[in-house]
Amino acid sequence: MPPDQGPLSDALQRARQSLTLSNPNPRVGCVILAPDGREIGRGHTQQAGGPHAEVMALRDAAQRGESTQGATAYVTLEPCSHHGRTPPCCDALVAAGVSKVVVATGDPNPKVAGRGLDRLRGAGIEVELLPPDSETAIASRELNIGFFSRMIRGTPWVRMKAAMSLDGVTALGNGASQWITGEAARADGHAWRARACAVLTGIGTVLEDDPMLDVRQVPTPRQPHLVIVDSKLETPATSRLFQSPAQGLTRRIFIYCAASDTSRQAALERQGATVIALPGPGGKVDLAAMLRDLATREVNELHLEAGHKLNGSFVREGLVDEFLLYLAPQILGVGGAGLANWGPLQSLDQRLPVRFTAVEPVGDDLRILARVQGRDHFLQA
Repeated sequence: MPPDQGPLSDALQRARQSLTLSNPNPRVGCVILAPDGREIGRGHTQQAGGPHAEVMALRDAAQRGESTQGATAYVTLEPCSHHGRTPPCCDALVAAGVSKVVVATGDPNPKVAGRGLDRLRGAGIEVELLPPDSETAIASRELNIGFFSRMIRGTPWVRMKAAMSLDGVTALGNGASQWITGEAARADGHAWRARACAVLTGIGTVLEDDPMLDVRQVPTPRQPHLVIVDSKLETPATSRLFQSPAQGLTRRIFIYCAASDTSRQAALERQGATVIALPGPGGKVDLAAMLRDLATREVNELHLEAGHKLNGSFVREGLVDEFLLYLAPQILGVGGAGLANWGPLQSLDQRLPVRFTAVEPVGDDLRILARVQGRDHFLQA
């Protein structure tokens, strides 16, 4: 059986169980086979500060009363070799006496990046790394697209979400937009929020809708952080976004501004917000600098839910990586807001090329994932 099938494919299924759990750590799965081919342990990465996939699989083997001496570990991402929130997984595998480790793809973290494999080999363990174009290697990188983006590009993976009519209207001329799509699509949108490290919106949405922008419609082990783009620092200290998120989970709130106001900043900080001044041209927030700053705060996937003006700024500055669109089977006509206030273009050469990566029905609506062409170049090994 090819190495990217069987146990490594099973390990990838385990890794997917970390989707909403492990941020900002990568989503990793591990399966351990005894020398006779029996599965004796499996696990996936837990919450930040908790055990990684390899340690969970080793614990599982111990709980089953199985020896890992001479076993083979199948891991979807190169085992870590450095002390972070937890000790190195390489050391745990060495101590467990495994004889071989099969790895789907390397770790892009400069603190690891090949060092984990070298450390295992140095301990006398046979190491097999899948070819970068193998199906499981590609799937592991895709599962961790935000982590790879942060480690390689120094910015999060930016996913713009919007719900719209078939003719591209996201809100009526009077601002009404609840609800264009159905309940199933709204719940699905919350699932995409849950997998992100942070949800971002603009001050316009805060003032007009007073949203909480938390995860409510699906179970989640953690709430994503909240990011507000607020050039003039107009966020009211009484906004609902400062209320405790659903499901009793905490989150951090980052407010990026262009013009500081000592009294307003103090009021927001008393509510628990972190205020960061990053002025750019025209008295606006420097969005590119904001993404770099969010990367230093360990944001992997950034879920953008904003109005057409801020959306337009992200598109105009070339900062969007992917579109998550929910298309409702209805026509709302002229006079409403579109996806992004961008343009007008003078020629088709100025268009933004995307490719559809997934199109699926969700209830009565259609979910479209469209990736900006070339934005995922860093995933190519």
